[in-house]
Amino acid sequence: MINIAVCGANGKMGQEVIKAVNSADDMTLVARIDINNGQFATIKDAKDSVNIDILVDFTQPQSIYENALYCLNNNINIVIGTTGLSDNQIEELKNLSESTNTGCLIAPNFSTGAVLMMKFAQTAAKYFNNAEIIELHHNQKKDAPSGTAVKTAAMMSEVNENFASGNCTETETIEGARGANSYNNIHIHSVRMPGFMASQEVIFGSNGQTLKIRHDSTDRECYMPGVLLAIRYVSEHKSFVYGLDNIM
Repeated sequence: MINIAVCGANGKMGQEVIKAVNSADDMTLVARIDINNGQFATIKDAKDSVNIDILVDFTQPQSIYENALYCLNNNINIVIGTTGLSDNQIEELKNLSESTNTGCLIAPNFSTGAVLMMKFAQTAAKYFNNAEIIELHHNQKKDAPSGTAVKTAAMMSEVNENFASGNCTETETIEGARGANSYNNIHIHSVRMPGFMASQEVIFGSNGQTLKIRHDSTDRECYMPGVLLAIRYVSEHKSFVYGLDNIM
């Protein structure tokens, strides 16, 4: 059995992870960690009391990096679903994971449909020199752009050098109107509004045609097969992985 601790256990995603782990035949929930009335307030508290094989983290952008450092330095394999890590932080976690031989899987999105959307966008990026991303989330999401949008742009940039081909010189009369200019001139637009959970649309354009690739999450349950897949992978391989696409 794989002993699982969930950090951010009282959050919406944390509660879904707990349900999924409790339904899995090969996993046992050993710790609910949450600063707000959790079984344990900190990862250290849990580690001092129970044996943790893998910690699943769905907390906040401001705490995930320190949580990951603690886990990797204390031989706790970690699956990270919280977004907001910088490229430099991801690289540092990769190096630490490899040096400590401790598993670390970071997934900007655990939905298999969203991962396929990213893969499809990467394939399309070979054939279009213009592309932008619109991501839409509920208004309680703290980081922008979303980790999914950043990961999508990074994947697209691996196969094409410039996604603003032929664009005129632009002047924003209101700052930010064109969104964030990310990898290889892919503009990312973040929408935060009640009524959404998580959606993303990648728009490609060329003379005479447009292509739109969109994914919508309507229930957090859609992430759970990906979370369980990640847990089982880390349990077996204990390596560093960035993106669920690398293990599907």
